[in-house]
Amino acid sequence: MSSKKILIVGGTGYLGQHLLQEFAAIQDNLPYALSLALTCHTNPPPEPLLKAIPHALPFHVDLKTGNGFDDISINFGQPDVVVNCAALSVPRACEVDPTAAMAINVPSVLVKWLSSFSNGDSLLIHLSTDQVYEGTKSFYKEDDETLPVNVYGSSKVAAEQFISANYSNFAILRSSIIYGPQTVSPVPKSLPVQWMDSVLAKGEPMDFFHDEYRCPVYVKDLVTIIWTLTNKWISEGEPMQLLLNVGGPDRISRVQMAEAVAHIRGYNLSLIKSVSSSTVNRGVKSPADISMDITRLIQTLNMSPTAYRDGVRLTLEAEFPSAS
Repeated sequence: MSSKKILIVGGTGYLGQHLLQEFAAIQDNLPYALSLALTCHTNPPPEPLLKAIPHALPFHVDLKTGNGFDDISINFGQPDVVVNCAALSVPRACEVDPTAAMAINVPSVLVKWLSSFSNGDSLLIHLSTDQVYEGTKSFYKEDDETLPVNVYGSSKVAAEQFISANYSNFAILRSSIIYGPQTVSPVPKSLPVQWMDSVLAKGEPMDFFHDEYRCPVYVKDLVTIIWTLTNKWISEGEPMQLLLNVGGPDRISRVQMAEAVAHIRGYNLSLIKSVSSSTVNRGVKSPADISMDITRLIQTLNMSPTAYRDGVRLTLEAEFPSAS
């Protein structure tokens, strides 16, 4: 049986952990052996994650300098697929330190390392963002002009351009807000559904924006998308240069996101106070409407992403199994 290797860059983050768990779970049902590795930067991998995926190899890598990639070359080898989930993804942090945002979010060191292998047969799946769009209309298509309004979006556009110009086989996924169950080793950042549930559970009024629109994507759909692309590459080996909007089927505001949580959990809807995003200074400009047309995603991968309310229900059932 041939062996295939997958490297998750940013494997201790939210999406990275979900990918590792799912890939480990399906290992025994594949027509090929699957070897997994992950990178981490600031911390060694947490113990719960290592216990959940005991056969995955962890590597400490600095994405700014490339320190650690040689260790992967020696102890893991050339990966067949690399999924790059690593990013400085908090827009305010990117505004504060745009140099760091560009250094981390543009994967020049990663691409240089992949290009160093004499056998250039690695697929790079790179996570981008809906914040590459300006936000002045609804349902952006992949071919629409990218006009980001903040440093985070600009760094992601630069990453897309760098990959397209310097690497042969890639899939760039412009992801919306990712939501879903907590990871096996809880991540420090607030997860959208869990945060909304926690504030509404207090029974106190809370402000939510009514004039910013996204297409939130259920994390397990995103994992399925990445696995489908991975398996297609491993099984077929055809050249791939793909750009996809990755979102759910619903264009919704923060108010509507919170209302879905309230309906499912039985909270009083009057707790949700509808306000304009202009009333809050977040230290960074945010696009108003970056909802995305996902027709290309549906047609290319023959899939139907989960409706937001269904995804919220699945998320809350995972968080509170006794209440489901």
